[in-house]
Amino acid sequence: MTRIDDVARLAGVSTATVSRALRGLPTVSAATRRRVLAAAEQLDYEVSPSASRLAGGRTGTVAVVVPRITRWFFSTVVEAVEEYLHESGYDLLLYNLGGREQVRQRVLRTANLHKRVDAMMLVATPLRPADLTALASLDLPGVTISSGSRVPRWPCVRIDDVAAARTATRHLLDLGHQRIAHISGDPDDELAFTTHLDRRRGYQAELRAAGLRPDPSLDVESTFTIDGGNRATAELLARGGPPPTAIVAACDEMAMGALTALRDAGLRVPQDVSVIGIDDHDLAGVLGLSTVAQPAAEQGRLAARILLDPLGARTLGPIVGQRGADGDSPVILPTRLVVRDSTAPPRAH
Repeated sequence: MTRIDDVARLAGVSTATVSRALRGLPTVSAATRRRVLAAAEQLDYEVSPSASRLAGGRTGTVAVVVPRITRWFFSTVVEAVEEYLHESGYDLLLYNLGGREQVRQRVLRTANLHKRVDAMMLVATPLRPADLTALASLDLPGVTISSGSRVPRWPCVRIDDVAAARTATRHLLDLGHQRIAHISGDPDDELAFTTHLDRRRGYQAELRAAGLRPDPSLDVESTFTIDGGNRATAELLARGGPPPTAIVAACDEMAMGALTALRDAGLRVPQDVSVIGIDDHDLAGVLGLSTVAQPAAEQGRLAARILLDPLGARTLGPIVGQRGADGDSPVILPTRLVVRDSTAPPRAH
């Protein structure tokens, strides 16, 4: 069986150089890498991933924690992260909390990750003080994605949720709507945490900027799901008084639920009520849903790149996004308005 020593002897370099060359590290010249690759091919040498990682004192694995993998945002991010890690020679160890406290305890508050992973990524995972203490004791490099709890000294990649909601609300105001409702996340919903607060703040801020006072009767909380959007819209319509002429949904899935509830109530979209969401879910285009698109996959790729940079892994392309002056400021990726068939001027216009 061919060993790394045989490759090193044939290529005329050290075994350490062979290891770096075969892992694609930038510390090896192009000529030396070609010589090593030719020797490895001649000897039919295959790198043992586990041996290579152990030799470098690493596991070659990154832990990725998500609240619920079945949701569009989380699955889109994880797919992009896995692709980037694979291209960089790393494996992904996925932890799906799924609302189960015992899983959270096992992942975040024990030594479960000790010596099992080289780094950690938290995707929109709300953290408690005990979680932060446990993460600090692990002493692992990490990164967070989306709004939520920040981990000291960990970079964060996200969008500006306040600005996204302002964009959605401004689109409806520009169309001539004034009686604009808002359906948002329940503060007790683990998937909402700070996202729903930021998006509500953006909705209210844009109304005030237009000289309108936010009406509490037009603001309904529910879960960040299609069913939650359906229930919130049904409650909104059942409150009596003139119905809203437009609805800002805190996410596309809630907006999809709103479309169903409005249809069940005999109202037409957008003739009677306009609806806009935030996300640009895969089904938004199919349903003709206007939305404020966020780059979910790009957030995953960028977070993976930032995470692997300190580990010496191969990285692709320049870092994009806006970053604050201090290193602890989040990297904020831009959103964009996507106008489809679910929004139009109110009938009075």
